[in-house]
Amino acid sequence: MGLVGRSNVGKSSLLNALLGRPGIARISATPGKTRALNVFKLPSFYLVDLPGYGYAKADKKSRTEIQAMLGGYLRSRSSIAGIVWLLDIRHQPSPEDEQAFARFAEQQHPILAVLTKADKLALGARAKRSRELARMLGLEVQVTSSRTGLGVAELAASILQLIQERT
Repeated sequence: MGLVGRSNVGKSSLLNALLGRPGIARISATPGKTRALNVFKLPSFYLVDLPGYGYAKADKKSRTEIQAMLGGYLRSRSSIAGIVWLLDIRHQPSPEDEQAFARFAEQQHPILAVLTKADKLALGARAKRSRELARMLGLEVQVTSSRTGLGVAELAASILQLIQERT
């Protein structure tokens, strides 16, 4: 199962919350620090933290290398049960998000669309925004906050269900 999203979307924080182990995935104040595939072996599957895409301060060569790594991972791993695609609930999907989505669809990987940083919006705005993004993406979305734990248990259950369906 691959965990992917733009830089600064909260991948490492959500990974720590999912695994219930603060600090297992390094969190940095500077976005774009993950530059490799970080693999976490769990009892019945692997969770792979992929480098964030779209980091504006990275040079063009680095961005190209990250895109190539992501593309290579998606093409070469026939055992991928699915993609946990993280999007910041506060922002519109970027062109890089749209490219990533196209890549997932091209490879026919099931997608769990996850909206992060939900604690940054009031309850009413959060519900409205999640409906808007679900409609825009044409996907069901799960709303999470690694800071408050909102939706983390539900996401873990969805990941396990997808893995069971794919095996």
